[in-house]
Amino acid sequence: MKTIKLLPVLLLLVVASCSSVRVYSDFDNKVDFSQYKTYAFHKKGIDKVEISELDKKRILNAIDRELSKKGMTKSENPDLLINILTKEREKIDVNQFNMGWGYGWGWGWNPFMWGGQNTIASSSTEGTLYIDLIDGKKKELVWQGEGIGYLTENRKNKENRINEFVAKILEQFPPKAK
Repeated sequence: MKTIKLLPVLLLLVVASCSSVRVYSDFDNKVDFSQYKTYAFHKKGIDKVEISELDKKRILNAIDRELSKKGMTKSENPDLLINILTKEREKIDVNQFNMGWGYGWGWGWNPFMWGGQNTIASSSTEGTLYIDLIDGKKKELVWQGEGIGYLTENRKNKENRINEFVAKILEQFPPKAK
């Protein structure tokens, strides 16, 4: 079995082709979202999230920016409490293909063509970010956004990727009235 050593190039192509964030949201349709003007972060919940403190700061800063764009402000007595959850999973893709013996390039026998099976394996990390909005008075979940996409280790790209996740998730808040 031969393994082609183009893994870095293929991994780059796989990650580049999967750069978008898939988003979903759910909400309590009995809630009037226009009543929410202020927010605070739910510290106890956020402290339990098992990611680096730097990534937590990046996520919270991105949430601050997006909610500010929507006219919301931070408050000591908030209408909404914001909690986050994260999870990640390693995805491994294995592709196998057969190479045949014989002719190549259209001009006769090609000594560079060989038989056998070639395998290409690549891995990537898929992450999910949940943003929960909890009614500050009732302490009930009223809205949840979820973003799923591929993660990066590069610090600059990581910050951009987190900003993209948060912006796409919060595009769906507040839910559109039906």
